[in-house]
Amino acid sequence: MLPDWIKLDCATPSEAHRQAALTRQAQLTKPLGALGRLEEVAVELAALQAADRPGADRVPVVLFAGDHGIAAQGVSAYPPEVTVQMLHNFAGGGAAISVLARSLGCPLEVVDVGTLASEPVPGVVIDKQRRGTRDFSIEPALTPEEVAFACEAGRRAVTRQADHAPQLVIFGEMGIGNTTSAAAIAAALLSAAPADIVGSGTGLDADGRARKAAVIADALTRHGLTSGSSVGDVLAAVGGLEIIAMAGAIIAAAQRRWPVLVDGFIVSVAALAAVGLNPSCRPWLLFSHRSAERGHALVLEALGAHALIDLDLRLGEASGAATALPIIRLACALHNGMATFAEAAVSGRAS
Repeated sequence: MLPDWIKLDCATPSEAHRQAALTRQAQLTKPLGALGRLEEVAVELAALQAADRPGADRVPVVLFAGDHGIAAQGVSAYPPEVTVQMLHNFAGGGAAISVLARSLGCPLEVVDVGTLASEPVPGVVIDKQRRGTRDFSIEPALTPEEVAFACEAGRRAVTRQADHAPQLVIFGEMGIGNTTSAAAIAAALLSAAPADIVGSGTGLDADGRARKAAVIADALTRHGLTSGSSVGDVLAAVGGLEIIAMAGAIIAAAQRRWPVLVDGFIVSVAALAAVGLNPSCRPWLLFSHRSAERGHALVLEALGAHALIDLDLRLGEASGAATALPIIRLACALHNGMATFAEAAVSGRAS
């Protein structure tokens, strides 16, 4: 059973601040709409932050890591031990998100919510009930109690970020096999054919993608997942601990009125699950990029999302969200710092 707090309504963004931001945009020294999505982002953040001058300076990044029993079916180009090896890389500062977070001045927390690590990794928070999921081609990946624990781990991670007074939060993931779990969740929730969702993941060729799609299709049938299945049932059957933790974290952040900058395919699937569990969290989601992973476009479409950038990224780790963050910071700088026509003594548009 999922925790009761999952269903608690998130606040509505401030319409007064949205309108004030739109009014300001109309007064800045530029043709209205000339800055395109940069204007939209600034207005959206003003509403979400209930601020006259939105900002994206304080942005903690939380990366959740977990392992997957389904990796035993050869669905990844990399072996399962890479997940734990990457924990050391994240903590040591050598991973992509470590470099990006450091360059952006963003605090980075790495949380082991279910890797195969049997010993603590220095610099990594441990919050797990089990080491890895079960192989969902054979049995359900998780019990309902384990799903609930992972949701709570996501919420606890959000609580730990409060000292940063976030203006925005970013969640990321790591786990060999997690594109398979994410694709299975997406296929079940969207009633889509696995072949339309499955991508290359860590670098599979065409035969590997076909095998991965077949494994997912068989699992959906085995677990009786249909268009009527609940989100909780889908997560228990084919979910990943880090994906579920992110879904819980997304809801918990939205309940705190913290906007979430959503990363690529796997985090977007977590967002899809979060919105399914608590639709009121949807307004608090901003979407950073459209990844090269095949199913991401379908997930974004289902969420009514328009990503900021498209750079053919498919690394995960919150790297796409971190890459998009400077654009958001520039959007805020333009909104906050540009002169109005009156301030600059520039003639406005002729009526």
